[in-house]
Amino acid sequence: RAGGAAMEPERECRVLSIQSHVVRGYVGNKAATFPLQVLGFEVDTVNSVQFSNHTGYAHWKGQVLNSDELHELYEGLKLNKVNRYDYVLTGYTRDTSFLAMVVDIVQELKQQNSNLVYVCDPVMGDKWNGEGSMYVPEDLLPVYRDKVVPVADIITPNQFEAELLTGRKIHTEKEALEVMDMLHAMGPETVVITSSDLQASLGNDYLIALGSHRNTKADGTNMTQRIRVESPKVDAVFVGTGDLFAAMLLAWTHKHPNNLKVACEKTVSAMQHVLQRTIKSAKAQAGEGNKPNSAQLELRMVQSKSDIENPEIIVKATML
Repeated sequence: RAGGAAMEPERECRVLSIQSHVVRGYVGNKAATFPLQVLGFEVDTVNSVQFSNHTGYAHWKGQVLNSDELHELYEGLKLNKVNRYDYVLTGYTRDTSFLAMVVDIVQELKQQNSNLVYVCDPVMGDKWNGEGSMYVPEDLLPVYRDKVVPVADIITPNQFEAELLTGRKIHTEKEALEVMDMLHAMGPETVVITSSDLQASLGNDYLIALGSHRNTKADGTNMTQRIRVESPKVDAVFVGTGDLFAAMLLAWTHKHPNNLKVACEKTVSAMQHVLQRTIKSAKAQAGEGNKPNSAQLELRMVQSKSDIENPEIIVKATML
């Protein structure tokens, strides 16, 4: 229908998000739900933990969901025959049996809907001053590598996590592309290395992210689209940024299925808008010369609603 075609509602798109919940602040499901809803998705959340706040604060209290309890919640959905999803989204997990249960659920949901897309942020650790260290138990690595990544469709590791999953160190962009090819070979057709310590052409104040999308054509040949994104570093330690990134990447890859360049530009640009607003506000709250604390550095999510919905592209990606 010409003219009115743009107004046609999209088919309902439903996401099962299995992540942490905090009473105050924005990490896990609290960081992922609002952006997805604003961008038009139905979001069903399983809270893998319920904490008062994220663990970067001086104090935190709360409860942890175990794998049996996760299974019980899923059984409830299944009994009511409301276990059809278009997407599954997962992030930070500390428990191997919980992670194994997530894999079982994803596999069953993929039997229900063969087009289901599993977006996985394989949260395991990071690099500080060039030294990588894991902040989850080490027995999670083989579960991610051998069970989770093979059923994932989109993964968003940082450089350290990409190195852990493949057993290869990255020193150059060429090595990073080889690591992304190895990750494709393990299963996912979209890989985004969300941050790296590679040298940016724009200088040391920029962070490099790399993306790779592999499309298998009907005749069995592979087409791979690769991109590089350089975004300004923001001088602060934020929590929940990876969760927000994965959620927005899910949304924008859905809206631009074969254009990783545009999807990443929108995701990273929206991310910049949120972080710039957050740091500005945090510094104002902390006062001149004071370092903002955890509470002051909580992402300004609600205040960024229009940037999330319709991000002005302030970061461009380069095709490689």
